[in-house]
Amino acid sequence: MTGFARAEGETGGLSWTWEARSVNGRGLDVRCRLPSGLDRLDPIVRAEVAKQLKRGNVSLTLSVSRAAGAPPFTVDRAVLDQVLALQSDLMGRVDRAPPRLEALLQIPGVLDRAGPAEAIDEKAEKALLAGFSQALKRLVAARSEEGQRLGTVLLGQVEEIERLAVEAASSASLRPEAVKERLKAQIQELLDAVPALPEERLAQELALMAAKGDIREELDRLSAHVGQARDMLKEGGAIGRRLDFLSQEFNRESNTLCSKSQDVTLTRIGIQLKTVIDQFREQIQNVE
Repeated sequence: MTGFARAEGETGGLSWTWEARSVNGRGLDVRCRLPSGLDRLDPIVRAEVAKQLKRGNVSLTLSVSRAAGAPPFTVDRAVLDQVLALQSDLMGRVDRAPPRLEALLQIPGVLDRAGPAEAIDEKAEKALLAGFSQALKRLVAARSEEGQRLGTVLLGQVEEIERLAVEAASSASLRPEAVKERLKAQIQELLDAVPALPEERLAQELALMAAKGDIREELDRLSAHVGQARDMLKEGGAIGRRLDFLSQEFNRESNTLCSKSQDVTLTRIGIQLKTVIDQFREQIQNVE
């Protein structure tokens, strides 16, 4: 299922932003983009997503920067003290002029510009994880809203499948008198075949014609699948995989119905069934 969520805040002189995106996927695939130095959050984030979601390609991005007004540089006073002490020791061997400030700041190690991630302590880390929880909660809510709208679409498609199955059952070609006339004509063709068919072959052909002309089993199974689909949609929750399997069963019955069709009307209904079932199956990829 698709969705987008964002959470942002400030803590300890740092500003942060979480962005969570979700697109369709048969399983759950989580990708995290975290600032260098915060890789330790990766397993925590993945575990929490797995608790909340079952399907979808989920992308999580954390951006951390210094908040406005936060000092971008720090001075390592221990290193500075060592430099000044060394300058005193070398007095008399080098120029006695006191070192200039800009020269001191250019000495490696004196002036440190730590990255945002390096400035994150335990308190800041807790704030970041709280922000992640907020973003994930919003993503789940966005997916849930989409799921409710999608449920209405899926239910409409299930009702259309049921309507077409009823229409197929009432087709004129399935009426007893029509079936009887069609079988009589087909049997007569077999009896008139030259050379004459052996009795065993004739019996096989008759059995095949009888089976091909009967689509009641397919219609009964379609009706049962419609009932299952309704129950699942009413149940809600993580039903995407189960609905995906059910759509395959729908498709199997519609294919058989088309292969058994012996008139234009039934073929038309079968094609319409396949079209609706394909739409149903495509939409199911969006379901948790």
